[in-house]
Amino acid sequence: MISCGEPSGDLYAAELARRIRAHEPGATITAFGGERLKAAGASLLGDFSGLSVTGLLEVARLLPRTYAMYRRLVAAARRDRPDVLVAVDFPDFNFRLAAAIKRLGVPIVYYISPQLWAWRPGRMKTMRALADRVLVIFPFEEQIYRDAGVPVQWVGHPLLDVMPPPQPKDALVARMGLPAAAPIVTLLPGSRPNEVRAILPGLAAAAGRVRAGLPDVQFAVARAPHISDDLLAPLNSIRGARPVVFDGHADELLQVADVALVASGTVTVQAALHECPMVVVYRLSPLTYKLGRPFVRVSTFAMANLVAGSRVVPELIQNDFTPERVAAEALDIVTNRARAARMREDLRKVRLRLGTPGASDRAAQAVLDVARHGRATGLR
Repeated sequence: MISCGEPSGDLYAAELARRIRAHEPGATITAFGGERLKAAGASLLGDFSGLSVTGLLEVARLLPRTYAMYRRLVAAARRDRPDVLVAVDFPDFNFRLAAAIKRLGVPIVYYISPQLWAWRPGRMKTMRALADRVLVIFPFEEQIYRDAGVPVQWVGHPLLDVMPPPQPKDALVARMGLPAAAPIVTLLPGSRPNEVRAILPGLAAAAGRVRAGLPDVQFAVARAPHISDDLLAPLNSIRGARPVVFDGHADELLQVADVALVASGTVTVQAALHECPMVVVYRLSPLTYKLGRPFVRVSTFAMANLVAGSRVVPELIQNDFTPERVAAEALDIVTNRARAARMREDLRKVRLRLGTPGASDRAAQAVLDVARHGRATGLR
């Protein structure tokens, strides 16, 4: 059984499922997930559409639906007794699910571990009690978990397994119908509807200011699944040619961009893998931010900066996220070739620190090891 509750987790879980079935063609996989996991051969017990949000208040509104999904998964595990539960990120849901399923005697693997070292570190005790093995994707995480007495294995970052090969920029730009000579600014406003609602208006306002400084600039938007046209309405406020909206194609747009304006999250790692200069932004509801900020133990938020160990790309979070500041950073990166080159070199170092391809296969072998050990020792 696999449980993931958001688009990036669905991507990683799908690759994991494919590799599990490559090693064990007869494996049956049931899941809480999305379309990618379903396409990889999992039988969905529930879809996370509409349940993937950020923010304390936003999560609270979904509690009835979330609890119904939890009960459905526990009932399925009680009935079918999986050999292993793989929890993929999504900690507020998956911690409760894992605790209930562990009581059935099912071993637990936690893949794409939540950032316990960044905020609410008290959850490490919960992880130690729940997980038979934690599979981490960032190199610095392994020692943190080991020091806390949690069985841990660093497998590398699964984005390395799904990145398309680099393509010549000129050919890629032509194929995507973008102007060859114009600067290209890529917008990635998030994968959850409430993220896009909070972030895209600020990015659109910043884009208008960028166009005032670079009249021939072209904006391109990578739309995540489940993001409706109405959520993209702020793009209509940008004077001049409307941004070109692509369904997906984030990798290609990061390859061709002179700078990317991105919501903090997995996409900062994706941009780093393409060595794409970026400006990282994020905004929560004021109450959520006020309540959550005291629990945060890091001074930087973007994963690219956390892996680098320093602020190699600018972050504009909450009150610092203003159209003026985003535009100023973007214009400087596009026009200051020395700064852009330094940023690309720093991001190249981040890419090298993320390991080698094969993370999904290493994770699959670890999951199967735990499942086989459980069978052999009668844990299930």
